[in-house]
Amino acid sequence: MRSHSRRYASVTAVLAIGALALAGCAKGGGGGAPDTAAGGSQKPLENKAVSAIAVGTADDSKGPAPEIPGAKSGGTVYMIDRDDFSHLDPGRVYLNYNSSVSELFTRRLTAYKHDDSGNIKLVGDLATDAGTTTDGGKTWKFTLKDGVKWEDGTPITSGDIKYSFERLFADFITEGPDYAESWLVPDAKKPFRDQYKGPYDGKELDTIETPDDKTVVFHLNGLHPDFNFTVAMTGYGAVPKAHDTKQKYDKQPFSAGPYKIVSHVTDKSLDLERNPNWDKNTDSIRHAYPDKFHMEFGVQAQQTTERFLADTGNDKNAFTFHNAVAAERVQEVLGNAEAMKRSVQGLTPFTTFYNINTKRIPDVNVRKAIITAWPAKQIQQIEGGEINTGKIATTVMSPTVLGYEPFDLYGKLKKPEGDPDAAKQLLQQAGKVNQTLVYAYNQTPTQEKITVAIKEALTKAGFNVVAKPLNPATYYDAIGPVDNKYDVYWGGWAADWPTGSTAIQPQFDGRLITDNSPNYTHLNDPAINDAIDKANAITDAAAAGKAWAAIDRQIMEQAAIVPEYYQTYFGLYGSGLGGVKMDPIEGEQSALDIWVK
Repeated sequence: MRSHSRRYASVTAVLAIGALALAGCAKGGGGGAPDTAAGGSQKPLENKAVSAIAVGTADDSKGPAPEIPGAKSGGTVYMIDRDDFSHLDPGRVYLNYNSSVSELFTRRLTAYKHDDSGNIKLVGDLATDAGTTTDGGKTWKFTLKDGVKWEDGTPITSGDIKYSFERLFADFITEGPDYAESWLVPDAKKPFRDQYKGPYDGKELDTIETPDDKTVVFHLNGLHPDFNFTVAMTGYGAVPKAHDTKQKYDKQPFSAGPYKIVSHVTDKSLDLERNPNWDKNTDSIRHAYPDKFHMEFGVQAQQTTERFLADTGNDKNAFTFHNAVAAERVQEVLGNAEAMKRSVQGLTPFTTFYNINTKRIPDVNVRKAIITAWPAKQIQQIEGGEINTGKIATTVMSPTVLGYEPFDLYGKLKKPEGDPDAAKQLLQQAGKVNQTLVYAYNQTPTQEKITVAIKEALTKAGFNVVAKPLNPATYYDAIGPVDNKYDVYWGGWAADWPTGSTAIQPQFDGRLITDNSPNYTHLNDPAINDAIDKANAITDAAAAGKAWAAIDRQIMEQAAIVPEYYQTYFGLYGSGLGGVKMDPIEGEQSALDIWVK
């Protein structure tokens, strides 16, 4: 998918310097994890995988959210983080950081409900349920809840929902997702803005019907059985026509949630106070215990770590959305029992991997040899250990995706250091011993060390490795062309919503291969393409999950990538807060259950 906002994912960036991991189909940042000051052996995080992702019922969608034992209302929660929010207009939100704060004042048709066992359900947020379709996903109907209101007390209507989708076609909204826009025009193969320009000239989108104030019906140009997951993205949040200030809306969105913005000083602070017209009985996912949120920007990971460890003053009541424990303080935090009591750990939606250019390496046995010889353990140690990287991956899909099934076709968990002898046997069978392999990498000191380890392992396996350093600033420009001159190069991805369609299709559908498209492996397997079409047509979420898991295995059987890590997050918060949790959909700390002790 396009958009530079998808290029921030890198394991160590997320864990060591707090760069943004996206809740979207996202390219990794700059061709590999950047430098980190951490090193040495570290005990692994005890990450809990998502136990299950399912579509909830109308009862699951009813408010209020279940009370948290011991929680109480009142007080001010402080948030300290590196960056101001780049966008708050729902239509321009794609980064998880922006999405996480938007949960406090932006509502959409559907959303995710979490429990303490790791189960996630897609439920109705503004809608009474997760939506219904009777034709395989081409037509979707949602009914709005009674009592949902804007911050001025006016009802949220189906007309507001229709308008919210229409304004996404405006030329100033270019940063958010564009799935729905492409599906709501007559021809999905043509640019959607060539077919509709938005509502500001008075024209409406006739593919969205509002038969009454509570009902909205979407008529899509194809089958999209997981459209109800699509509209759970903040990018499809509600915006009132009466208060749409176009470009200015990005700084002062009108609230439909439990809080409203009362002050926003760019790059300095954001203040939220209660929205008196939010009714907890309409909301199954938000608690809104605090009276206020005061958010401070410009605080680096090293500073947040030090402030959380000191745990004094207002910092006792502070959390951070995405700043992780600074790499150089990880060991100190792990050895601090009191700090660990207020730590947040867990999987993010990201899987990182090394692409194998199947156009340049058509022999599957050669590709299997690369995976078999790959020095995963050595690379992980160079990057600072599991705390700084994540768990070694063996699949395409992350454990946070519906239908994920663990498997390890190449024995990478048994021999994470690689097996050059077994790899050489594969090369001998293929008659490819001494084959030249061009490895492109992001030129940083850490990646130089990683390149040495990769070159040593692959050379032992019988490859002639040629290392090509690339400028981090133009990394994706170099690997993007279909006719690039590289055989192996790093990347990363996360699903826009936790189903296999956005985890797999953009990367491995051979019909989508173009210059700079996400299919960096250039894999074009007719059997996989056909399986993708069949999986996309499955309306039952659980059955679709199994189908995507089967495609995951097909891709790994074709040895199109060397899986690297399931990214993890490790962060701290103040001792005066309760209810601080990891959100596996966003891959960072969540504010929805927070309360002041």
